[in-house]
This record gives sequence, C-alpha cells and structure tokens, in this order.
Amino acid sequence: MRLSLVPKEHDYFRLFSELAANLDAAAQLLVRFMTDGDRKNIAAAILEHEHVGDKIVHDVIRRLNKSFITPIDREDIYDLVSTTDEVLDNIEAAVDMVLLYRVGEITPQAKRQAEVIAKATPLLRECMDNLEKPKDMDARIIAINSLENDGDRIHRDAMASLFDGGMSCTDIIKWKDIYENLEAAIDECEHVANVIESIVLKHN
Repeated sequence: MRLSLVPKEHDYFRLFSELAANLDAAAQLLVRFMTDGDRKNIAAAILEHEHVGDKIVHDVIRRLNKSFITPIDREDIYDLVSTTDEVLDNIEAAVDMVLLYRVGEITPQAKRQAEVIAKATPLLRECMDNLEKPKDMDARIIAINSLENDGDRIHRDAMASLFDGGMSCTDIIKWKDIYENLEAAIDECEHVANVIESIVLKHN
C-alpha cells in the first residue's frame, strides 16, 4: 500500500462538505416523505442518498489508510464521518419502516421529528463547509443542541401519545419503532456537532 506523507488536506474537507450536503438533501426529502403521497419514489431517493453517503465514508476511510499525516486527528475524522453517516442511516431506517409496516396517515409527532432533523442538517452542513477555517461555529452548535432538546420533548410526547387509547397494539409497536429511529437521527445530529466542536477546540 502506498502511503502519502503529505495529505491532500482540501480533499478531506471537500469530502466532509459533500457528506454533509448529501445528508441535508436526504433530510429535506424526509420532510416531503412525511407529507407527500408519493412515498415510494421519495423513499427511493433517500435510499440513493444513503448509498452515496456510504461511498463518501468509504472514500474517507480509504484515504485515512493511505495517508501518513492527516489534517486533523484520525480518530476525529473517523468519528466525524461515521456519526454523520449514522444520521442518514437512521433516517433511511425510519422511512423503510413506514413502508414496511404499511403505515397510513403520518402522525403529527413524526412530522415534527422530521422537521427538527431538517433544521439541524443545514447547520451541520454549514459547520462542515467552514471546518477548514472555522467561523461562527459556536452559534451553530448551540442551535443544534437546542434542536436536540426540542427533539427530546417531541419524542416524549410521541411516546406518551401511543398509550392514550387511540391506537391498536400493532400500531403502537409500529410507531414506537419509527419514533425511536427518528429520535436516534436527531441525537446523532448533536453527536456530529459535538465531534465538530471537539475538532475546533483541538486545532484552534
């Protein structure tokens, strides 16, 4: 294997931006999925974004394995791309469950969870775009943390609503799975923000 002593730093940061842009595109589609009748086609588009994200992650890891020196710590690079990938994996899993479980009307809580994700991902994208020369990171990270708190409240409301007597046992199980994947996506958005914050503190 050929090792590169001098990494192409811009390649790493370019890939981070591409990964975040791909995630953001999928998150905006998630909101459409929750409100649009054309679920199958939107789900297929989200799945394609998931595949693109996997390819970018594999490209980053391949570069890590071939580079002797990296622009930021290897562990941080791996954490950054893997946690970003987890957000999209959870989005895709929630969408897949809606189709697999043949869910009818989307609940208000699921729509609100999707909206939180779609508000967080543009902020992550801005953080990634500015990671090479960090600017205004604190405000974005605080905003993402605030959105995660909103997500927690929505998730608690969603779980409580399952037991208000309006759903069958089968539907309770279905929606519990969907809510938990959407909540996991929101949590991972905060995780990505925490990794970014750590990188900025280390290198500035």
